Amino acid sequence: MSTEQPAESEQSNQPDQSTQPDPSHQAAQSHQAARSEPSEPSERHGSDATTGDRSARRAVTVFPVLVLLAGAVGLLLPGSFTGWGEAVPYLLGVVMFCMGLTMTAQDFRGVAERPWAVALGLVAHYVIMPGLGWAVAHLLQLSPQLAAGVILVGCAPSGTASNVVTYLARGDVALSVSVATVSTLVAPLVTPPLTLLLAGEYLPVDAGSMVTDILKTVLLPVLAGLAVRLLAGRHVRRALSVLPWLSALTIGVIVTVVVAGSADAIKSAALLVFVAVVLHNGLGLALGYGAGRLARLGEPGSRAMAFEVGMQNSGLAASLASAHFSPTAALPAAVFSVWHNISGALAAAWLSRRAR
Repeated sequence: MSTEQPAESEQSNQPDQSTQPDPSHQAAQSHQAARSEPSEPSERHGSDATTGDRSARRAVTVFPVLVLLAGAVGLLLPGSFTGWGEAVPYLLGVVMFCMGLTMTAQDFRGVAERPWAVALGLVAHYVIMPGLGWAVAHLLQLSPQLAAGVILVGCAPSGTASNVVTYLARGDVALSVSVATVSTLVAPLVTPPLTLLLAGEYLPVDAGSMVTDILKTVLLPVLAGLAVRLLAGRHVRRALSVLPWLSALTIGVIVTVVVAGSADAIKSAALLVFVAVVLHNGLGLALGYGAGRLARLGEPGSRAMAFEVGMQNSGLAASLASAHFSPTAALPAAVFSVWHNISGALAAAWLSRRAR
């Protein structure tokens, strides 16, 4: 999502930084624009802090509601989306292309400026959430399909709403953007072997094929979007206000298709899957925050770590689960896509009030 922050908002969000406008916030806002949250244009100048906060809060409210409605449509009208499953990887590619369109050199500069903090966030993300997915699957004694789906959610890269939720929580937005960017770019190398290691006991995992799918649906679209941004930046900037809405609608369609494909499983296992998702996400947020505190990243950095660890790219997880396992295995990702936006918004509101 994109949410411009005037000087007053920046001071309150990053109290330990200079009172001058931080260009890393601009990169965070541009990057957020393609991460599925509908938002105000990413290059608003001169608007006041209250308007910016209100826009961001509206976006965090609208997106989970949109996804919830999309899921309801898939559940109530599953027959209307028969055969749509093959379109899910292409739809995810659209979302990732939009993400690439809003990436800038500043996103990568932030990695070079704080490599240790970014590396810590990356390790925490790909250790805590996969491990929690495996633990939750064992604790709740999930069926092989659901267990593989929960683990796959944990092995996915950072979530589509983590940057804007970090901003709302008055966390370190620049660190959030850096960790999210790197976790997405390394996903083809990390997600498949982790899934094989942790979910292989439940279902056969073709890690090689999964690498190819992630390259085609995540990395290549992101790089293509980045190339277009570099070649036609002026034209892309004019469309930044439209991209998040396009991403949000596309993710809504993905959720509808995934839910429609597993409508029967939802009716029989909805409560169990919901409990698994709440545990997975809640523990991820808590442990991510704790990792930041142990690493002495400070309060803003710890808040960024919480959301970078606890919020997952559930759209990618749903696509991979549908392609490599079954529609039932994609159910945890569909539920996660709704819940982590709701829990993230609630956690951000609570942390923001604490900061004030």
